[in-house]
Amino acid sequence: MQDGVLLGWVGPIVVAIFGGILRFVRLGDPKSVVFDETYYIKDAYSLLTHGVERTMLGDSENPIADRRLIAGNLDIFKQCAQPSDCASFVAHPPLGKWMISVGEWLFGLNPFGWRFAAAVIGTLSILVLARVARRMTRSTLLGCLGGLLLALDGLHLVLSRTGLLDIFLMFWVLAGFACLVADRDQARERLVSWYESSPVAGMGPRLGLRWWRIAAGACLGAACAVKWSGIFFLLAFAVMSLMWDVGARRALGARRPVNGALAYDLPGGFGAMVLGSAATFAASWAGWFVSADGWGRNWAQATSSGPAFFVVDSARSWVQYQLEVLGFHSGLDTYHQYMSEPWQWPVLLRPVTFHYAGDLPPSACGADKCSQAVIAAGTPALWYGAALALIALVVWYFNTRDWRAGAVLLAYAVGWLPWFYYAIADNRTMYLFYMIPVVPFMVLALVLVAGLVLGKAAATPARRAFGAAAAGAFALIALVNFWWLYPVLTAETIAHAEWWARMLFRSWVTAAPK
Repeated sequence: MQDGVLLGWVGPIVVAIFGGILRFVRLGDPKSVVFDETYYIKDAYSLLTHGVERTMLGDSENPIADRRLIAGNLDIFKQCAQPSDCASFVAHPPLGKWMISVGEWLFGLNPFGWRFAAAVIGTLSILVLARVARRMTRSTLLGCLGGLLLALDGLHLVLSRTGLLDIFLMFWVLAGFACLVADRDQARERLVSWYESSPVAGMGPRLGLRWWRIAAGACLGAACAVKWSGIFFLLAFAVMSLMWDVGARRALGARRPVNGALAYDLPGGFGAMVLGSAATFAASWAGWFVSADGWGRNWAQATSSGPAFFVVDSARSWVQYQLEVLGFHSGLDTYHQYMSEPWQWPVLLRPVTFHYAGDLPPSACGADKCSQAVIAAGTPALWYGAALALIALVVWYFNTRDWRAGAVLLAYAVGWLPWFYYAIADNRTMYLFYMIPVVPFMVLALVLVAGLVLGKAAATPARRAFGAAAAGAFALIALVNFWWLYPVLTAETIAHAEWWARMLFRSWVTAAPK
């Protein structure tokens, strides 16, 4: 193995280990059910024990099940005359909850157990980001910079330490993108190999089975199987991959590159990105299909007329369930004190307080008043720097049509802009953490701009030194900013005055005691 290849793995792994330490230390704190963990950790346990989601004791006003969990009592399900009477309607597909259930199976239904999978996936996403940044820039240094910046983002850290679904959505979107970048490189290698031994044809050659694109379809299907919003990325990335194929054939000299991509690349792309992702999404519902107790399962009718009717009626019931979920999301406009509008997200005007305890005794921190908080907010230095970097990428793309800038801008756009429609058309209840799928692409924007500042390998030593100093200075600023916020990202018990000092805007603390 060449030194460059070895370092290209060792560097990202070291950065991922650093990020993993941040995510696993005190993972069980706070020892409570925080924010929307109240839904997903119990649904995950229900999937683990029953294969489908069941109704729990209590409700949002009287969370009996939550109190029992913290006390170590696993008797949290409602008792019904028939199991199907306790079927629970859930708004999100099951894959993310199945992933949470792995930690519950390994370590029990406790804060560490239900947050374990999120911490693992958050750590792995740092490695994936570092590797894809390295592939896009051909620089191990820039790849490690990308991994480090993702490790230092506050929103990524909080969601990696919480039993919510969004970190899993982010991971599968990033993994799908990384697979498509690898597929892009592999497709070009095959085209070059063909070109060296064959004359240029009108449309170019067939490229054979493309495993990386098949993997991308599975990953993006998994993103949809965590949250429906993954479909925005699936559709955009499918078109992006086809456009990359057109560009590759044009660069090769094919006289009809569009025809070649449509004839040779589109069928395989459709199979991988549409059929493959649909199969992955459907497979995530296996527990519902094989159980009689799921919401809307209609088991008695499905089993009444033979295997063929079972399949048809099961599919019909499942599609009806998906339509109910769509209707639920379309009417989701209930006020919440931490809701925010999409235009506020890039500037961090309204983060979400996942946990706040302000009634702690003075002995807990050695001050007159103590606080313990988990604020789901991005690292401001990183987010504001990313906003500038994205603007720079817009200029760069329109001047050079660089595919890397275009890919990052596309991913950011499809992860952010659709929410404006829901804000305008539905007045939907939304939160800052809906931005987590685009955080890796914000980091990639910073990495690409850092590469521009650093210059090419042939640049003068002075230029390279200036670029390295600028990138290093920004990383240091992000590190210091992250370190300053760390206590209110991880539920450390600190003096109330120290908590207050870390609130960037007054809108950060609207619902917490002053």
